[in-house]
Amino acid sequence: MHGHRLPLDDGPDDRSHLNAIALYDLHKNWAWFVIIGNGLAGAWALGANWWTPLRTRALWWFIAIAELTVFVQVTLGVILVNKYKLEFPKFHAFYGFVAIISVAIIYSYRAQMRHRLYLLYGLGSIFIMGLGIRAMLVGQTR
Repeated sequence: MHGHRLPLDDGPDDRSHLNAIALYDLHKNWAWFVIIGNGLAGAWALGANWWTPLRTRALWWFIAIAELTVFVQVTLGVILVNKYKLEFPKFHAFYGFVAIISVAIIYSYRAQMRHRLYLLYGLGSIFIMGLGIRAMLVGQTR
């Protein structure tokens, strides 16, 4: 499991161990949804800043879904740590929580930045993508 340790009892509850492995795999693979989704959302929003036909309602739905992937990812990680006692590398969880805070900051500035809303969400989504990449990199072991 790429150096992460699941300190589970080797007792009769093999199903718990399998659940932990399945959840870990979901967490690891879901990271790609976070990274690619926010990258695409950022590119779309930046494009919409300069090209008006890209300014559609679908863009805002896509951004919302991409940002929600961050919350799903962090929730999966929290379950792995609290329920299955997964030990994670330094700063891995930090980047996940910074991503959640970033979503909140971007959302909180939408009124003040209304005149640059597409830039706010475009650059913000690219930043969140970068946090996801960084979390993935520090989550790997050498």
